[in-house]
Amino acid sequence: MIDAAEMLACDVGLKSACRVLGVSRAGIYRKRCGAKPLSPQDRPPSPRALKPAERQVVLDTLHSERFVDKAPQEVYATLLDEEKYLCSTSSMYRILRENEEVRERRNQLRHPIYQKPELLATRPNQVWSWDITKLLGPRKWTYFYLYVILDIFSRYAVGWMVASCESATLALRLIKQTCDKQLIEPGQLTIHADRGSSMKSRPVALLLSDLGITKTHSRPYTSDDNPFSESQFKTLKYRPDFPQRFGCIEDTRGFCRSFFRWYNKEHRHTGISLLTPEAVHHGLGTQIMEARGNVLNAAYVAHPERFVNGVPSVKQLPGAVWINPPKDDFYK
Repeated sequence: MIDAAEMLACDVGLKSACRVLGVSRAGIYRKRCGAKPLSPQDRPPSPRALKPAERQVVLDTLHSERFVDKAPQEVYATLLDEEKYLCSTSSMYRILRENEEVRERRNQLRHPIYQKPELLATRPNQVWSWDITKLLGPRKWTYFYLYVILDIFSRYAVGWMVASCESATLALRLIKQTCDKQLIEPGQLTIHADRGSSMKSRPVALLLSDLGITKTHSRPYTSDDNPFSESQFKTLKYRPDFPQRFGCIEDTRGFCRSFFRWYNKEHRHTGISLLTPEAVHHGLGTQIMEARGNVLNAAYVAHPERFVNGVPSVKQLPGAVWINPPKDDFYK
């Protein structure tokens, strides 16, 4: 680096060359005088530095039972009150750092590192997402709870339920009935949810284990880890006929019954090429897309001048749906 700095100094000057390359000008001057550049080991110790024996006394003091749980500032102040001075606080930290003993020693809560869920669905009934949302009741602080299980590939609501409370027992019943209705085989399905009490309950975990179903959970406070359920709840609550409050639980169930009939059978979902969830869930997507293509081809043959970009194409149904796609594969 010193040679490179000298070559560059001919063009930009020695000071600029040393600054760019991170080289000391003193090292270059020593080389020009024929002296060997100093390494950190060759440099004489500072006259202000503590001697090895003194450093050991400081370290032993910090390791003593009296001071082992105290910060260097406290040790420094305590010793001064006892008319003792070993070294400065920064020197204590420096000695601890050299022995790799500088760390947080208080008994603090340490949050675990949660792994980001990465789930892939290439067909219906491969990955389900489920969640619970509150619906306002007739009076303040009263709610009804809507449980929804959604297939992320087809966006089909495979199961739903309205209850007066959030309960692991009710969630257990809904999951069991939905799996029986969809004829789920062991090892076929993964169910994803957030970290609510019902989702993480022991009865639900035991049921999924008995059914041979893999369960995954979102990271805490990360709504993006459960995007399909969140999006479905937004569709529900942004409907023009969604009431501000529901009068009773039967009123709530009646509204949800009408909504899910529309959502599954009539709603043209943008995430599945404007097909209905029911069509995709029952394997009719390819047939419908081919029929749409035939209609567009016939329209092009009849009036080609109206299609300035040539033969119109139909947007194909996605072959894979991800929750948190791996970045390396996603951006290829």
